[in-house]
Amino acid sequence: MISKNLQKQVYNAVKTVPKGMVTTYGEISQAIGLKSSRLIGKILSLNTDFKSIPCYKVVKSNGHVSGYNQGINKKIRLLKADGITVKNFKIVNFKEKLFKFSGK
Repeated sequence: MISKNLQKQVYNAVKTVPKGMVTTYGEISQAIGLKSSRLIGKILSLNTDFKSIPCYKVVKSNGHVSGYNQGINKKIRLLKADGITVKNFKIVNFKEKLFKFSGK
C-alpha cells in the first residue's frame, strides 16, 4: 500500500516542473529521498487530477516518452502543447528541457 503522504510528496514535486520542461522518474525519486523510480511511476499511474498534477511531464531518464494513464499519444500532445518537441517518442533537446530539483 502506498501512503497518502508519499503520494502527496510525488504530486507536489510534479507540480513544480515549469511549463516547457520535463523531469524524470529518477529525478523525482531523488528529490523526495526514495531509491525507486518504478515506485514513482506507480504513484503517478494513480493520479486522477490531471489538471492540477501534470504527470505527463515525467519521462524516462533517456528522454523517452512512456506510460500515461490517458495514453501515450495524449501525453505527447500535452508535451507539444507545452512547447516540447517529441520525435520518435523521445524528447528533442532532452538535456536542455530536463528540470532538475534543487537541494538534492
